[in-house]
Amino acid sequence: MLNVGVIGCGGMGRDHISRLTNKIQGAQVVAVCDVFEESAKKAASICNAKVYTDEKLLINDPDVDAVFIVSPGFAHVEALLEAIQAGKRIFCEKPLCTTAEDCLKVVQAEVASGKHLIQLGFMRRYDVGYAKVKEALLSGEYGEPLMLHCTHRNPEVGTNYNTPMAVHDTAIHEIDVLHWLVDDEYESAQVIMPRVTKYSHSELKDPQIMLLRTKKGVCIDVEVFVNCKFGYDINCEVVCEDGAIKMPMATVYPTIRKNASVSTTIDTDCFVRFKDAYDAEVQAWVDDAAKGEINGPNAWDGYLAAITADALVKAQQTGAIEKINAAVEKPDFYNK
Repeated sequence: MLNVGVIGCGGMGRDHISRLTNKIQGAQVVAVCDVFEESAKKAASICNAKVYTDEKLLINDPDVDAVFIVSPGFAHVEALLEAIQAGKRIFCEKPLCTTAEDCLKVVQAEVASGKHLIQLGFMRRYDVGYAKVKEALLSGEYGEPLMLHCTHRNPEVGTNYNTPMAVHDTAIHEIDVLHWLVDDEYESAQVIMPRVTKYSHSELKDPQIMLLRTKKGVCIDVEVFVNCKFGYDINCEVVCEDGAIKMPMATVYPTIRKNASVSTTIDTDCFVRFKDAYDAEVQAWVDDAAKGEINGPNAWDGYLAAITADALVKAQQTGAIEKINAAVEKPDFYNK
């Protein structure tokens, strides 16, 4: 049994605590931590766990085998470095850290430890739809990938959502899953701004078309439209040399014929659309722990996401093609 300590007891933290307690096999939550003690106590009531308000105490608790980090992104770096030093296995919700520099610190600390300890919470790799596309690409039957056409549409966002958040809060999912699909890293980024929808506001340019080019020359376009109104609509098509692979709908709804029309439900919530992927990624992390392995998105993937996001945000401002440059070469540690 994997004894897990959870840091961060907000809505997402409680959701993961409930998942680990009620759905996941082979793990139990033995400790929870939040700077707000009442939040920690509320979370502890789900799983009858010990309560901490100091994350260092939870990380170094001898009863805790693994650390689950669900705190705000700006707080991740300290918890990650502490958990690496303690030699604890880590599941960290995205982002790894909020700056590329902090991500690199974490990468270097994990490499120095000599142990693969970190899995990052990019759950789309565990979605059935993306997995089917990956399986088709790996078969080799369709030749090399040439282009990807993707959409990330959301019904609406609040007035606190601004233009850079279209990268950091929305397209960040595509940034990770698409480079994983084609097994390549990014070389450049550009953002094109179409006419702004009437449903946006002065601090948000919506929609946006984000263009990425990989080192092998694969060209990717991602439409990010966060006030599309009609639903949460995620699509991906990979155009290859000998065919095109379109991601199936992971959530299958019936086609309804009524009142002289045909209709099919579209999800409106990311947590509904990807609920099975969240369960699958956490179960895989627990199963891998029993084998002493980390097979999901790692700290290097988190660093790549950070530098790619930085380039896209810069491209939002300049409209130019911005180079994506890592400060260091990928360590051999992450090729194992």
